[in-house]
Amino acid sequence: MFSSRALPWLAISAIFAVTSVAAAKESAENPLADLPMRHIGSALMSGRISDFAFYPDGNQAFITGVSSGGVFRTTNGGTTWEPLFDGESSYAIGVVEIDPNDSDTLWVGTGENNAQRSVAAGDGVYKSVDGGKSWTNMGLEASGHISQIWINPEDSDEVLVAAQGPLWSDGGDRGLYRTTDGGATWESVLTIDEHTGINEFVVDPRNP
Repeated sequence: MFSSRALPWLAISAIFAVTSVAAAKESAENPLADLPMRHIGSALMSGRISDFAFYPDGNQAFITGVSSGGVFRTTNGGTTWEPLFDGESSYAIGVVEIDPNDSDTLWVGTGENNAQRSVAAGDGVYKSVDGGKSWTNMGLEASGHISQIWINPEDSDEVLVAAQGPLWSDGGDRGLYRTTDGGATWESVLTIDEHTGINEFVVDPRNP
C-alpha cells in the first residue's frame, strides 16, 4: 500500500503523463507545435528602405535612408554600415541626396515617403556640409513627409523639394519648394491646396 505522503507525487506523475500524451498527440497532428515562436520578418518598421544616394566615384560607397531607422553609409558595398543621423530629432527618412558638386554636402528629407497607415512623420529638411558629421535643420518643419530633393548641378545653392505635407490633416508645408540660397530661405513654387502635396517632379536635364 502507498503511504498518504506518496499520494501527491502519484497525482503529479499522473498529470505529467496526461500532459505528455496530449503534447505527443499535438505534435503528431501539428509538426510545428514543438517550435518556439520567433520573429521571421519582415514587419519591423525600420526594415523599409526609402532611398539610396551613390557617391560618384564608385558603387562601393553609398548612403541609404531608412523609412523608420535613420541614415546609414557604407564604403565597402554594404559589408559594414555607419550611422549618420542618430543624433537628430527625426528617425523617419524620405529621401537622401549627395550634392553633385561637393560630395561632403548631403541633404536629407525627413518623413517616410510612402503614404500608408503605418508611417512616421518627419520635421523638415536637413543639410550637412561635413559628410554627415553634423546636421542643420534647414526648414519646412511642417512638411510631414519629404519625397524628393533635387540639387541643381550647375548651382548647388538652388534646391527643389517635394513635400507631401501631413497625411492625416490639412495645412502644413505641402507642395513644391525652392531655395536659391542653400536652404536659408524657401519659396513655394507650386501650391495646389491645403489637402494636396507633391510626391515627385522631373527637371529637364537640358535646361534646369
